[in-house]
This record gives sequence, C-alpha cells and structure tokens, in this order.
Amino acid sequence: MKRALVPGTFDPITEGHLDIVRRASQIFDEVIISIAESPDKGGHARLFTLEERVRLAKESTADLPSVRVESFGDLLVNFARRMDAKVIVKGLRAITDFEYEFQMTAMNYEIDREIETVFIMSPPKYMYLSSSIVREIARLNGPFKEFVSAPVFHALCGKYGLNEADVPAAAQSSAQRADV
Repeated sequence: MKRALVPGTFDPITEGHLDIVRRASQIFDEVIISIAESPDKGGHARLFTLEERVRLAKESTADLPSVRVESFGDLLVNFARRMDAKVIVKGLRAITDFEYEFQMTAMNYEIDREIETVFIMSPPKYMYLSSSIVREIARLNGPFKEFVSAPVFHALCGKYGLNEADVPAAAQSSAQRADV
C-alpha cells in the first residue's frame, strides 16, 4: 500500500490544502493529513486548538474514503516512520514556499533517506491562499466563505462572533459578471 502524509498546522484547513489532499488521494492508496501540534508559528498563537484542527480536517474530508487525519508532536520523519509512510506530500504556491520546503526536504532526507518528498503545485486560484490570510479576512468580516469548507466557515464565524448571514460574498470576476 502506498501511504503518504500531507503535513501542516492547518489553522484552519483551507480549500488550497484540500485541493492538495484531493490530488494526493488520486495518486496514493492512503493519505494521512498530518496535523502538527505546533503551539505557535512565527510567534503567533494558534486560533484553533489541536483538537479543533483535527475535527475540522476530518469534517472537511469526510467525502474522501482514502483520507484520514492524525496529529503529531515530534519530528515529521519520526511520525512518517510510525505511520509506515514513505512519502511526504507538500503543496507549493510560490517560489518562497519552494525555498522553505527545499530546506525542510533536504533536512528530512538527511534524517531518513527512505522517505521521499513529493511537491504538488497549487492551481492559480489557490496560489495566494493561506490559513493566515483566511483568518485575517474572517477577523475583519470580509468575504472568506469560498476559501474554506462549510465546517471551517462555521467554526471561523464562531471564533470571531460573526453572524453567518452577514458575512459578505466575494466580488464576482469579470467573467462571472458577463454571465449575468
């Protein structure tokens, strides 16, 4: 069985993350969304607890039978060994992602040369998308519904005390306006 990990902090999981997971599930027999405990990232505390991030990832991938969700708090390569996964799948949005991921991949390779890293490029519609951007748009009550799954939308509204009906819709593209 070909088992792969898709690691991250997923605070929260976005449609960009889910695109990578869906595409990985077409390549591998089993995909494990691997949620890092990471109490903070870049000096910022997490919005969602580890338990909430796991629950939201499970709810967001309930339609994908070959995907499961696990959390970990140690080195990714050690977690991969425990899960008997030989592949780590990472999404790339821009060259800045590549620089960081290249460094992490090189280090992981030095720790365990039997674990490969595979990169999947984000499609253009998700290249700008990140959890931190989604959190900021939601915090300021901007249009964020199209960037997250329904469970994450509800959870973000709850975290920021937003009335779901009052969250604005995203602006239509010129192609969408032409269809009206």
